[in-house]
Amino acid sequence: MGELIRKHKRGYLPHYDSEELTQFVTFRLADSLPASIFSDLKFKLQAKIISDIAYHKAIERALDIGTGEKFLRDPRIARLVACALMKFDGQRYELITWVIMPNHVHLLLKVMSGYSLSSVIHSIKSYTSIEANKILLRKGRFWSPDYFDRFIRDRVHLNRVKKYIEENPVKAGLCRNESDWPWSSLCFKD
Repeated sequence: MGELIRKHKRGYLPHYDSEELTQFVTFRLADSLPASIFSDLKFKLQAKIISDIAYHKAIERALDIGTGEKFLRDPRIARLVACALMKFDGQRYELITWVIMPNHVHLLLKVMSGYSLSSVIHSIKSYTSIEANKILLRKGRFWSPDYFDRFIRDRVHLNRVKKYIEENPVKAGLCRNESDWPWSSLCFKD
């Protein structure tokens, strides 16, 4: 592995960052999680009523319900994000699998030497927020400022996360088969 794993905190979530580390990343639209749900879950996590894993699973369930504007359901915006994800694939990172849901994005990627996960995610979110706001003729925050990441421990973990990402549209009731969802690495055609 390139350098030692760096742990840093941005917003509410700690992030582990290292070159050549495979990561599962989720980032979401600014209005995708109602403040009441988020604050309740955050309180329970800080009070140790729920575990870190239970906290993240509850957030994933809330995201899959699909609250907020769901700008990523718009094919123009979904295409913008998909193309942005693929732009530096093979240069700054290796995309293993990805899916764009109506209000959030899941990535499984390996950051390449010379880049950090935080700079990769910042670049994707910064570019797509500016361009999406232009397309939608709107102003204001597009993405939530933070993101969730978890480094992949082993092959079993990698396969479990890959399956989770690929099956997410089916579990959310957006399609019958993974291969039916156009905004994923399984189906996207540029």
